[in-house]
Formats: sequence, structure tokens, C-alpha cells
Amino acid sequence: MHNQRIAFIGGGNMASAIIGGLIGQGLPADHIEVVEPSAGARQRLVQQYGVSAREAASDAIGSAELVVWAVKPQSFREAAEQSRFHSKGALHLSVAAGIRSESIARWLNTERVVRTMPNTPALIGRGITALYARTGVLDTDRALVERVIGTTGEWLWVSEESQLDAVTALSGSGPAYVFYFIEAMTEAGAAMGLSRDHAQRLAISTFGGAAELASRSDEPPETLRQRVTSKGGTTHAAITSLDNDDVKARFARALNAARQRAKELGDEFGG
Repeated sequence: MHNQRIAFIGGGNMASAIIGGLIGQGLPADHIEVVEPSAGARQRLVQQYGVSAREAASDAIGSAELVVWAVKPQSFREAAEQSRFHSKGALHLSVAAGIRSESIARWLNTERVVRTMPNTPALIGRGITALYARTGVLDTDRALVERVIGTTGEWLWVSEESQLDAVTALSGSGPAYVFYFIEAMTEAGAAMGLSRDHAQRLAISTFGGAAELASRSDEPPETLRQRVTSKGGTTHAAITSLDNDDVKARFARALNAARQRAKELGDEFGG
């Protein structure tokens, strides 16, 4: 990968995470070209990583073997129309939420398109990204994508693009759910007499430790939960309260709302 040339269309948080990971893995900064309309974002990228950043697409991205699309969904089509003539022959990797690969392939006039759904822990190298490849993507293309995305954490391939809407609901939006429950636990702990700082520290460490335990265990989360839920004990009282409030079903409805919105984004911006 050290000899690859990569262009980024969009220079926001996800692009920054990937750029940082690539440079950390040894890709020279002068092999990376960024197109970013915001002067402030361009300056930050140049100062932080030493990459080349331009306001608009030009022939400078023409030497890129891979183009990473990290733009907002509502900006994708316009950016594609401005950039496609400069990136003929490249493999295209989209991290834009909701935009279907069919639309991307049509706008860029190529079938070498990989659509992804990452999440924000990629910013610290702990992300999980789902990948979907169109039929024009070669095995060597997949290998390159895996190396690039692997700099931000874990990855997995899905066989049906429609599954990415579920991925968006589960892991794409998932960090916000974790933060939401950390907020709730912090507020509850403070209400029960702990300092807010202590309550927040306890909540964050509990989530982090439990997630790490689940990732290292061969047992399913249900079994791990049952092991700390002694009948008649404190955890049993809490879980019983959650079940009485139908929390699992309500949470499932929330994820379905996120999945539906992901589908709507594709309908809305994929014309």
C-alpha cells in the first residue's frame, strides 16, 4: 500500500480518520490528495498530516488508484459530477451514509464501486465498517479496500446492499446509543448521590469493560448477562424493571426507525 496514491473527496472526520490511519501505516503524505471546499478543513488537514488539499477537483486526483468519497449525502451527486472526469480508471470507495452504489456507479460511470458503512470509533482506530462491492470490483480491489479500512478498525463484507441500511441502524448510529445510555447511567448515579464525575467514570468504564469481555468470550451476551443476574439479586431487580418496561422491544423500534431513515436517504439523494 505504500506505493498507492489515494484521493479523498471531502475532508471531514471520517476522511481524517482514514488519512491518519494510512499515514500511521506508512503511506507517504504526498501520496494523498484531498478535495475539500472548506478552507478551515483544508488547513487543518495540511497542518495535521502534511497532505495536499485543494478547494475543487482537478487533474491532480487523476493519478489516484483509489478515490474515497467522504462527502455529505446531499452533496454527493454534485461532487461526483465535478470529479468524475478527473478520476477515470480509479476504484471508488464511498463512506457517505445512505447513497446507494447504483447511484454512485451511474454518476461516476463505473462499476468499480465499494460502498461502506463505518462508525465514529474509527477516529481512534476502533471502528467497525461493513462493506458492499458491486460486480465490477476485482479481488485486488477488495484487498486494497480491506487494507485501507483496516487502518480504522475491523471490517466485514455483506452480500446484499440492502443490509447496509440495517448496518447503519445497528453500528453506524450505534455509538450514539452507547453515549445515550452512558448519559442515562450518569444522571441516575448522580441522582443517587454519587458525584457526576464518579458516576460518568463508572458508566464509561463499565461499558468499555463489558464490551471487551463480550469480545473476548466464546459465550453469547445472553449467557454473560445471566451469569451476573442472580435471581432475587440487585441485577435481577434492574433487568426485571427493564423487561416490565418493554425496553428491548422499544429499542428494536428505535433501530427500525434508523433503518427506515437510511432507506429514505437513499431515495432522497440517489436520483
